[in-house]
Amino acid sequence: MTIAFPLPDPAILARRDAIVDGLRGLVAPEALVTSEDERRAFETDGLTAYRKMPLAVVLPSTTEEVSAVMRYCHEQGVKVVPRGAGTSLAGGAIAQEDAVILGVAKMTRVLDVDFGNRAARVQAGITNLAISAAVAHEGFFYAPDPSSQLACTIAGNIAMNSGGAHCLKYGVTTNNLMGVTLVMVDGTVVEIGGDHLDSAGYDLLGLVCGSEGQLSIVTEATVRILRAAEGARPALMGFGTVEDAGACTAAIIGAGIIPVAIEYMDREAITICEAFAHAGYPLDAEAMLIIEVEGCKEECDAMLDRIVEIAKPFNPTSLKVSQSEAESAAIWKGRKSAFGATGRISDYICMDGTIPTGQLPRVLERIGEITQSYGLRCANVFHAGDGNLHPLILFDINTPGEMEKAEAAGEEMLKLCVEVGGCLTGEHGVGIEKRDLMSYQYNPEDLHQQMRVRAVFDPAWLMNPAKVFPLEGRIAA
Repeated sequence: MTIAFPLPDPAILARRDAIVDGLRGLVAPEALVTSEDERRAFETDGLTAYRKMPLAVVLPSTTEEVSAVMRYCHEQGVKVVPRGAGTSLAGGAIAQEDAVILGVAKMTRVLDVDFGNRAARVQAGITNLAISAAVAHEGFFYAPDPSSQLACTIAGNIAMNSGGAHCLKYGVTTNNLMGVTLVMVDGTVVEIGGDHLDSAGYDLLGLVCGSEGQLSIVTEATVRILRAAEGARPALMGFGTVEDAGACTAAIIGAGIIPVAIEYMDREAITICEAFAHAGYPLDAEAMLIIEVEGCKEECDAMLDRIVEIAKPFNPTSLKVSQSEAESAAIWKGRKSAFGATGRISDYICMDGTIPTGQLPRVLERIGEITQSYGLRCANVFHAGDGNLHPLILFDINTPGEMEKAEAAGEEMLKLCVEVGGCLTGEHGVGIEKRDLMSYQYNPEDLHQQMRVRAVFDPAWLMNPAKVFPLEGRIAA
């Protein structure tokens, strides 16, 4: 399987010098990237197997500059690919040869913090973790925590409706987003929502969050900040089979217990992450759960006792409860570094699908069968509590045909998610990676309605045009 891109518009390519000259008058010289060597840094994102050199890259510093660039590109008929930090694992920020990348990486300021109303207003290029750092001195934090939170921007989080390990309790981006400033395809600036949850009128905020940069560019966001809990304790629980670990997860959720996080690793992932983080993971286990609870000491102890009782029928082979902040940090370092640790030993494709938690045992077994059928290895690391799977399919890109086998295996896994009542993505988005599987989850009428909504915002399909929807059958407004 090779993912196709639309052919670039030769008329736009022929006018490149004139288009770049027009952009020079809109931003500072250091905010415009035009040389081939410098543009090469923007030719791909986290899906590094695919690359396209952009026409130019613009890095504005304000909403007004973004508006001016969007208005100009709209007048010139130039496509625009929004970009945060480029950590997208589904190819959501990969450019096209006839498109301008508009990045928000210079827009990193905290504009206002209202502790009384638990809200922070930030520019959209700020990193996820920097929001928590800006409010930590008052005992607050920003809850969504993708593994890439050191690097990924809030703009990208909004585009993909990102989650993270702690979204089991606190929800994903859309549950923590209160308002945004948008720049539309023609440069119009729009405010949606505000400094409170659930604004009146149509839920346009819900429409924008998860729209993958196809409707507008987010330049500012008002997010919910929360008071940090008194304490938190992660526990490691090893199991003799992947099915036991999956069934235990389903039993915990089925009992009405909502820990802060339930994270899953299989033997392959345990070995890889332990070699990197030295966190004390059980190397003799076929699967492991990281279960974190929070509250005062008595609350944590009581919840962990209940979880251990629920787990007993599934024959856990080991149990280790963190006894210090250092142990907790090491446990999470292993999980948060899983993708990077895997990259040390192998090329891989990271899939992202979501299933009902009750289907975990069946799906984990089937993922193993799919991987074996292609003669590949797979490291499973995912948010087990909400059924958001992340199989890492390992392959050698230097071996002819291996990447194609890995992509085919990943496609089978995503189809499996849909077949058991889940969906194609939990937090990575559709991008280019799952674009051609959209017709597997949605019938033609469903896709048509979604494209009609998209075309209202962008009739000419100038915004991130190669993403989300199959290239065939697209409609205008």
